[in-house]
Amino acid sequence: MPRPFAARHRLISAMSLALALYASEALADWREALPGANLIGEADFRWYGFEVYQARLWSTVSKPSLDTPFALELDYRRRISKQDLVETSLEEMQRVNGTVLDAGRLQAWGAQMERAFVDVQPGTRITGVYRPGQGCRFYVNGRLSHEITDALFARRFFSIWLDPRTRHPELRQRLLGLDTSNAKRSTP
Repeated sequence: MPRPFAARHRLISAMSLALALYASEALADWREALPGANLIGEADFRWYGFEVYQARLWSTVSKPSLDTPFALELDYRRRISKQDLVETSLEEMQRVNGTVLDAGRLQAWGAQMERAFVDVQPGTRITGVYRPGQGCRFYVNGRLSHEITDALFARRFFSIWLDPRTRHPELRQRLLGLDTSNAKRSTP
């Protein structure tokens, strides 16, 4: 028969290990995928006067581009359904790049975003880590949500914000740290 002290010690050890694993999982976030990243720029995005999100661009280089790794963090200020996020992203990916994607690719990319995104509420934070030539990872409220290993998808997705043909060039300027004015707002 096991001694009560030994059984209690094993239980405490098991609980400590479980807590340590949980804590490391809970603390793991996009910063592990992009160590040493610094804030490059930030901007508040508004649509017809309504605050939608605050965007922040993080990178290990001072002049990030679609050829360098970076993290784009969106801190949402309003409710938006996952489906709206997916549909809007697909529309903008096609608009910015000036091409209509075939139905199969749109469906595949939509399914990937469905896995990565959530219905957002005020305070929900989605961070995308861009990995040139490899794809991207999405984190929701600091936890890895989904990894997409499609380099073309990743480039087109992040083009929504960083390509010169973006719908909101002033937001792009602020994210890239090119606009030094005090205003942080983007409106259509």
